[in-house]
Amino acid sequence: MIGSLFSLARPLIHRLDAEMAHRLTVAALAAAPALKPAADDPILATEAFGLSFPNPVGLAAGFDKHAEAIDGALGLGFGFVEVGGVTPLPQPGNPRPRVFRLPEDEAVINRYGLNSEGMEAVAARLAARRKRGGIVGVNLGANKDSADRAADYAILARRLAPLADFLTVNVSSPNTPGLRDLQAESALDDLIARALAARDEAGQATGHRTPVLLKIAPDLTLPELDGIVAVARRRAIDGMIVSNTTVARPDSLRGASRGETGGLSGRPLFTSSTRILAETYRRVEAQFPLVGVGGVDSASTAFAKIRAGASLVQFYSAMVFKGPALVSEVKTGLVREARRAGASRIADLVGRDTEAIARGEGL
Repeated sequence: MIGSLFSLARPLIHRLDAEMAHRLTVAALAAAPALKPAADDPILATEAFGLSFPNPVGLAAGFDKHAEAIDGALGLGFGFVEVGGVTPLPQPGNPRPRVFRLPEDEAVINRYGLNSEGMEAVAARLAARRKRGGIVGVNLGANKDSADRAADYAILARRLAPLADFLTVNVSSPNTPGLRDLQAESALDDLIARALAARDEAGQATGHRTPVLLKIAPDLTLPELDGIVAVARRRAIDGMIVSNTTVARPDSLRGASRGETGGLSGRPLFTSSTRILAETYRRVEAQFPLVGVGGVDSASTAFAKIRAGASLVQFYSAMVFKGPALVSEVKTGLVREARRAGASRIADLVGRDTEAIARGEGL
């Protein structure tokens, strides 16, 4: 039903400015009565960073930036939702236009610049729905004009840890000048230490230890990745999300907006993000789980992320072109893949083809 409705509405939606269409979609999802999705096949149940997920398919950060439509998104059948990025103080982000569809490539370029209603607005919405259930993470970002960006992450962790099921330290957005510099080993070590200390401080009052994840870019060299994983392991982070959007522009792009600046997401990101995922899995050596994101637009691409080393997967851009029915399609396909492989749980197939995928094979 929902797929048919999207097919009818898609031509109208795509005539709108991309950001306006996004805002209307979020508003509609927030206003509509939340659906109760069918129970997931037990084969999809996944344990990661101390949480029990009904299925491994999540909504990536960037869709529900201000935590307005959490219950509507969970009602689509996602196993978890990540809201944000959230900054300590409200900020408007970059000037419009700042979002561009590339329909020929099933891709999106955005340069939002971490537009956020701010920490307190998001905290209020999280608190208001806290007892409704569902796994909800919050993606954390720094204010553009902050004098101490590491302090921003500590402020956010202290305030939002009691309200979230996990937090994501996002130092990989390409649209805030200098933010990706925080992926450098020494800067990252200080930032992670301060964020974890703030998380622990918040947990002392509640008795709850909120997992903290790190989200990285797909444009890293392998030596840069070595340094990041070394910090993550040394600081005992709870997980990593691989990866954010890319600043690269593959020669294969055909869309008229391919020359726009910003982060590229969607189908063209799949291969590079999945290879860096596999390389990360090799370096992590099962010390913590990974979340695979970037170019997931089908059950086969979601399964490739799992084979590369992801315990959980996320998508967002693919829904621009395929609609919300994609959630159930991916889950159904993952059940089929697990049974075809003779696995009793999809989790048993995590990392099955890591080495081949790291070499660029099997994708």
